[in-house]
Parts: sequence; C-alpha cells; structure tokens
Amino acid sequence: MSFKVLFPAILLFVSGIMVNGKDCGRPPLLENRIVGGADAAEGHWPWQVDVQTSSNGHICGGSIISEKWILSAAHCFPNPSDVSSYIIYVGRHQLNGFNFHDSSHRVRQVIVPSGYVEPHSGQDVALVELSTPITWSDYASPICLPSSGTLFPSGMQCYVTGWGNIRDDVPLQGLGTLQEVQVPIISQSSCQEMYSLDPKDKVDILYDMICAGYQEGGKDSCQGDSGGPLVCQMVNGTWVQAGVVSFGEGCAHRNKPGVYARLTTFTGFLTNMVPELRLYGQANQNWCGRNALLVGCLSLFLILLQR
Repeated sequence: MSFKVLFPAILLFVSGIMVNGKDCGRPPLLENRIVGGADAAEGHWPWQVDVQTSSNGHICGGSIISEKWILSAAHCFPNPSDVSSYIIYVGRHQLNGFNFHDSSHRVRQVIVPSGYVEPHSGQDVALVELSTPITWSDYASPICLPSSGTLFPSGMQCYVTGWGNIRDDVPLQGLGTLQEVQVPIISQSSCQEMYSLDPKDKVDILYDMICAGYQEGGKDSCQGDSGGPLVCQMVNGTWVQAGVVSFGEGCAHRNKPGVYARLTTFTGFLTNMVPELRLYGQANQNWCGRNALLVGCLSLFLILLQR
C-alpha cells in the first residue's frame, strides 16, 4: 500500500481517538458559590450532577463517571438501602431556573464502603447507580477518575463546583447558578498542621483524605457542595477528579481548608463495583490509547510505514 492511500486513513483513525464524545474529562464547551467563587458558564463542568430528594430538594452534588453511575459522598446517603426519594439531575446549570439540557434519573442502588461511619472517620464516598442511563451530550459527559499512582502535588491548582451555601448558613441566591472556585492542593502534613492549631477542635487528616484551599480562607466548598467533585487539569489537558467534597470546619475559615475524599485510595473499591471504569494513568488496552496525543500516534504510524 502506498503512503498516499494510507495517510487519509491514518488521520481518520487518529481523529476518531481524539474526538470521541464519550471520552472522560474533556468538556466540549470549556473555554481556554461555593465561597468566594463565581458563576460557572453552562456546559463548563458537564460531569456535575445535582442530588435531590423529593422532600428536601437539593442536598448534595456528585459527578458522572459512566452512563449509569454517579460518584458522590457517603454522608449524602445516610440510609443507602432506601433510595426511593432520591432524584439525580444531570446537565443542570441552575437550581431555580429553567434548564434546557437537564434530565432526571431515579436511583437503583447506592453503594458505600463497608467501613464508613461518618466523614471525619474517612471512606466518605458513595457509588450511585441510576435506574436509566445518561444520554451523552455537550452538557452531560463523564469525568476521568485517577489510578492509584496519579499525583496531585501540593500547590496544584484545581476547581471545586457546586450549588452549596455561599457563606456559613447563607444559601445560594436567585436562579442558583452552578458555582466554581479555583483552589490549590494542600499537602497532607500542612493540612494536618492547620487543623491541629486549635486543640479543642483538632481533626485528624487521614490517609484517604486530601485537602484544598487557602490557609487564610476566603475560598472554599460549603454545606450543600458535599459529594461534588474536586477536579484538576492534567498536562495533556484531561480533567481528572482528585477528590469528593467531604467536610470542613465552617466555610472558608482561616486554617480550615476543605477536606475531600482522596480518590487515589479508592481505585479498588471503584473498579470492583464498576468494572467498565477506565482510570487516568493506567495503561489502556486500546492500541495507542484513547487519550493518546495526536502527534504520538501519527509518529508511530509513520515509523511503521517506513519499515
């Protein structure tokens, strides 16, 4: 076969890898309150979901990880065996406005780690299986989850999103537009040091927790953001979820950064329960990898052709 015949096919093949609407962590509409945050543009965070109950309305956030599974916090589901009142909204932008792109889903089951007791004791994650699958669109697509070896170093700038309070005991006002705020990762040792400054209110930062925020406060997740995603953009542009909003002492207080469930410690739990999950940082069985860079794949093809 000649190079001229193969080259268009090569471009088509590689393009199919790079422009797959089901690829995780690639929000199609993302351009290059949460306390101290700002309104998110519609479609910027297409994995964000709104967890509601029929009696209380919005209670928590969550993230899409596959067409039938949502990731959230265990404390959002105090009785995981009773799922009858829960409604999951995907593609939602405003709590109190009209949403052109959202859909609602009932819950089939909720799975939490067997050792979960309460957020301060760790293991604060929940897998939520939907009764009906999500239809992929520009406004509803999955976030990538990290493999156990994925690193989120101290100082890495990440984002947390949600519809929670904008200050202690002050709910989101007006249309209730999804909020976003940028926060840096804080090392476990620094986070522990901050939470140990007040001996009357000491909190142990466990191995399965990750912190993000500012020592001086001012920007943070808050009540109602629980279960929502802390996401970080990796060097190849892919967004990966580092944590699940778990707890904090108040909202955006000095020396009290947000504490999240550290997802790199839950890879076994997640993949055992949802075998179809693909984790960022793991070798992909598809040749060239679904998230491989265009240049790398083209180079490999060209090398093969020259042989």
